[in-house]
Amino acid sequence: MMKPSLQLRIGQQLAMTPQLQQAIRLLQMPAIELQAQIQEALDSNVLLEAVDEFGLDAAPAGQEADAAGEFDERSAGAEDGDETDDSDESVVEISDDWTEPTAAESEAPWSGSGTALSEPADTTGESLREHLLWQLELATLPEAARVIGRALVDAISDDGYLTESLDTIATAVAPEVQADATAVEAVLRVVQQFDPAGVGARSVAECIELQLRQLDPDTPGLALALALARDHLALVAAQQYALLQRQLHCKEAELTQALALVRGCQPRPGAAIQPSRTEYIIPDVFVRRGPQGWLVELNPAAVPRIRLNENYAGLITRAPDFAALRGQLQEARWLLRSLEIRNDTLLRVARAIVERQSAFLEHGEEAMQPLILRDVAAAIEMHESTVSRVTSGKYLHTPRGVFELRYFFSSQVPGDDGAGVSATAIRAKIRRLIAGETPEHPLSDSEIAERLAADGIPVARRTVAKYRESLGIASSGERRRAAQR
Repeated sequence: MMKPSLQLRIGQQLAMTPQLQQAIRLLQMPAIELQAQIQEALDSNVLLEAVDEFGLDAAPAGQEADAAGEFDERSAGAEDGDETDDSDESVVEISDDWTEPTAAESEAPWSGSGTALSEPADTTGESLREHLLWQLELATLPEAARVIGRALVDAISDDGYLTESLDTIATAVAPEVQADATAVEAVLRVVQQFDPAGVGARSVAECIELQLRQLDPDTPGLALALALARDHLALVAAQQYALLQRQLHCKEAELTQALALVRGCQPRPGAAIQPSRTEYIIPDVFVRRGPQGWLVELNPAAVPRIRLNENYAGLITRAPDFAALRGQLQEARWLLRSLEIRNDTLLRVARAIVERQSAFLEHGEEAMQPLILRDVAAAIEMHESTVSRVTSGKYLHTPRGVFELRYFFSSQVPGDDGAGVSATAIRAKIRRLIAGETPEHPLSDSEIAERLAADGIPVARRTVAKYRESLGIASSGERRRAAQR
C-alpha cells in the first residue's frame, strides 16, 4: 500500500502577472487604439495627467489645500493596494492632440466599363457572417439543414463567395449531420436567396446570375443578360461586342439593354454589408538620413504624453488616509512602465529592420533583403512572438513612403552566388521587366524566368506566374490582346 510522503522539488514556472499582461497588450496596440487606451486611463485614474506638446500640464494638479477633498470624491470604490515608495516623476512622451477622423465608406459595384455605380452601404457595423446567420435563424429549415447552413456561412468570405467545396462542407458537419454534396447544395440554394443578392456564389458568373434572377421575369433584356452571365463574361470584360452579337444572334440595341443589366450587378456582394473603410495611418516611427547614416526615432505624435501627478502621489504616500488610492497609484506606475517598454521595444525593432533593409531605403524594392522574424529577434535578443506583436499594425515613415513594419519581412529564394534573394525584390524585378516590354510582343512567364536566371536568380516559370498574379498583372496573352484593341 502506498504511504503518503512529502517531496521537495525545485522548478521554474512563467507567471502572467498583471504587469506582464498589460505590457503585452500595449505592445501590440496600433497608435489609434493606444491613444484610446491612454485616454481611458486618464479618465479613470486620478494619479495620471496629460502633458501637452509644450511640456505644460494639460490639467494642472492644483491647489494642495483642496487635494484631500478631491481624493475623497474621486476614490469611491477604488481598491486598496500595497503602499509603495515615492519615485521620481515619470513622463512618457506622445502627443494627445490628434483627433481620429471619421471613416469614409466607399465601395462601388462593377460596371464592366470602369463606371462606378453607387450603392448604399450598411453602416450598422454588423458583419456579413452575423447578417447571414440572422437570416438563417429566420428561415424555415429543419435542424440538420441549419447545421449545414451555419457551416456554409462560415465558409463564405467577406466578399460574399463560398470558399469551400460542397464535399468539404459535408465532411465538416459530420458526424453531427450525415450529408452528401447534394444535401449541402440544397441548403446552399437557400443561403443564396439571402441578402445581399449574389451571396454564396462560387464564381463571378454565378454571383451575377443570382442577382439577375432576383429581377422581375418580365424585365426587358433579362434572358440575354443571363446568357451573358453564364457563358460570355470574358467577352463582356474584353468589350468584344461585335463577337457577342454574332454568337448570341441579337441586335445591338438588345445587347446594350442586356449589358446594362449585367453592369448593374455587384461582383462583390459582401461589400454592401461589410464595406471597406478608409484606413487612417499614423506612422509610429520616422526614418531619415543623417550625417552618419539612417536615423530612427519615434513619432512624437504617436506616443501619448502622460505622467504621474506628483502632488497627489506625495499626499498618498505621506498620509494614511488615502489607502484606497494606493491601488490606483500602483496601476499608474505599471502603465507608465509598460509604455516605456513598448516604446523601447518598438524603437529597437525598427532600428534592426532599418539596419537590415538600408539598401531598400537607398535603391528601392529591388534591393530588398530577405528577412524573417527570427533574424530581428536574434538581433535584439527577444522572442519571435514579441517581434511579431510589435510589427503588427505599426508603420514606418521613410523617404520612400509609409510602410507597415511587416512589409520588410519576406521569404528567401536562393541565388546563384549563394546569397538569398527577397521575394519582394523578385516581384519588383518582374514588374520592371513587364513595364519595359514591347506591348505587341509581351514577355511570357518563361522568358521572364530566363531573364531573372541571367541576373543570378534561378526561379521556375510557375514561381514567376505566382508572383505576377500576386501583382495583379495579366498573362502575356491577355496583355497582347489588350494592346491590339
